[in-house]
Amino acid sequence: MADLSIDFAGIKSPNPFWLASAPPTNTGEQIMRAFDAGWGGAVWKTLGDPIVNVTSRFGGVDYEGRKLMGLNNIELITDRPLEVNLREIREVKRRYPKHVVIASLMTETKDDWRVLIKKCEDAGADGLELNFGCPHGMCERGMGSSVGQEPKLLAEITSWTKEFAKTPVLVKLTPNTGDILEPGLAAVQGGGDGISLINTIKSIVSIDLERLVPNPRVGSASTNGGYCGPAVKPIALHMVAALAREKGITIPISGIGGISTWRDAAEFIALGCTSVQVCTAVMHHGYRIVEDLIEGLSEYLDTMGMKSVNDLRGRATSAYEEWGDLDLNYKLVAKIDPQTCIGCQVCVTACHDGAHQCIFTGPEDKARPPHAHAEGPARAPNPLPIGRIAGARVPWIDEPECVGCNLCQLVCPVPGCISMVEVPNGPKDTWNDRVRTGRDKVPGGIHEG
Repeated sequence: MADLSIDFAGIKSPNPFWLASAPPTNTGEQIMRAFDAGWGGAVWKTLGDPIVNVTSRFGGVDYEGRKLMGLNNIELITDRPLEVNLREIREVKRRYPKHVVIASLMTETKDDWRVLIKKCEDAGADGLELNFGCPHGMCERGMGSSVGQEPKLLAEITSWTKEFAKTPVLVKLTPNTGDILEPGLAAVQGGGDGISLINTIKSIVSIDLERLVPNPRVGSASTNGGYCGPAVKPIALHMVAALAREKGITIPISGIGGISTWRDAAEFIALGCTSVQVCTAVMHHGYRIVEDLIEGLSEYLDTMGMKSVNDLRGRATSAYEEWGDLDLNYKLVAKIDPQTCIGCQVCVTACHDGAHQCIFTGPEDKARPPHAHAEGPARAPNPLPIGRIAGARVPWIDEPECVGCNLCQLVCPVPGCISMVEVPNGPKDTWNDRVRTGRDKVPGGIHEG
């Protein structure tokens, strides 16, 4: 079995799976149950001056029968006394010395940071996570994402914490910003030992159309909250990758955002993460999902011939390029397997209404007028799908007109029925190469051969 242990900025963990700072890490009893289940670490629910929360607090987005595709919350930091949390941190570390406990912190003045950091480290916390990402409630008080959106302020407060901290400091970034590189580089400038991202996305998930109030409803009103869950994973992956490929980001990354399965975790790690943090999936399915995360990642690493999870880290980062460096000569065409096609013709509709009008049904119409490029002379419209003719409902591809957009494959309900096949199309040629050689100026632009 591959070695899953990691070293995050000097913090050793038995595996890369940590609980994110959230309701599942609200108490010591919860975290101890999580460690018994197999979690390698936990980021304690954010500590600071205790607040009063509202009810209700959560709103969900379901999609085609899947519950909690997205989760919105308007819950704030801990509403439990600081001394109670500190006592529980001390007890957790006493019982589980080899597991990671990170204290998530949020406060205001430099002296407040000094006092809070000392108390958490005295309680035995292995590291600190600065919550610069909360997009609701706390940002109105000058904390949370109001700090994460101001790189200079983020760097300054991070530098304060580094004056006082004896343990590693992680900076948790908000996705509610124009360019994630700015706060990421500010975290490095401020002396941070690691970065965690993403925090939740500012959102309103739905409206109660009977009461005409946003959800989750608090009496007769509501507010914007933080969005998380599987729906945010693509956004999180992009921001993680943007930091991982930036040379100025010289500190490790803890990835957060929609991680539910070992595959999700492997993708974050392949894009440069050292650890991954999970929240919504645990709120939905409980702590025991870590068993599948550990087993699945271990088997994957074994299959790939990797001896440890560290061998996977960053392996996909170099494949993330700017659009201008992609190969314009790389070409795919769609192929439909008539043996597995069920004749639903979803691909036909999708191609004709949402793509490039190159999928048809019935016999091939050889008399159909030839197509022309969009920027060329006007052309006769493609015929509409012929439909059932002599019992034939299997679509066919007009390959010269197929641009390899993948839409038909994505909408097909039969796994493997539609495949995208590579077609030899000349040596690699990129837009940036054309700009460098002046070929971007020729008539026809990128379509010129």
